[in-house]
Amino acid sequence: MADLDVDHEHADVTGGWLRPAVFGAMDGLVSNAALIAGVAGGTRAATDSSSVVLAGFAGLAAGAFSMAVGEYTSVASQSEAAEFEVAKERREILANPVGETAELAAMLTDKGIEPETASEVAEQIHRDIDNAVAVHAMEEFGIDPDDLASPMVAALSSFAAFAVGAFVPVLPYLLGFGLAPAMVLTLLALFACGALVTRVTSRSWWYGGFRQMLLGLAAFVITYAVGLGVGAGLG
Repeated sequence: MADLDVDHEHADVTGGWLRPAVFGAMDGLVSNAALIAGVAGGTRAATDSSSVVLAGFAGLAAGAFSMAVGEYTSVASQSEAAEFEVAKERREILANPVGETAELAAMLTDKGIEPETASEVAEQIHRDIDNAVAVHAMEEFGIDPDDLASPMVAALSSFAAFAVGAFVPVLPYLLGFGLAPAMVLTLLALFACGALVTRVTSRSWWYGGFRQMLLGLAAFVITYAVGLGVGAGLG
């Protein structure tokens, strides 16, 4: 006899924290390290430099608050748009219950359910208005009204992750080292973040790690070159 017990869990990919946290950490690492590289290139600050440290902390603060505000506004707007569509669907169901029930039955039929069974299921679902709204919302525009992302969670996740990521390239300067150790540490952190993200994706850990490391390296090199050019022009 087959074992009917189901014992597995899925990662929370819709809670509103994963994307902003990952994006915040990556952005903090790349943008602040690139900023530091540009300042170091423009000022020729090869070792412990007050200008580089100041730029690093300014970039950390500005970037963290900017990310938090942007994420809050973005997720709030998305949630409000979803709530608008859900409310619209509720009005349609209340105004035309017969037509909406038939529409749901048709959608279930398209999924391979027998027409008679689909009609019966649709009728049962529409006995409860909240249940009917939830099912229609999921079937028609892929939204679960009870599982909308939280703007505050997204903002706080983004703020914290960016701040941690942005602090990494500043740390070597605080310890008395210079640009090269800062970039190496940042590249290692990018590799670790890229590899970690693959735990909830289909990519291999080494692919995700090297991809983030190479993209970060390109950003550092380009920004350092820009800093050299601007610094030479201002000098």
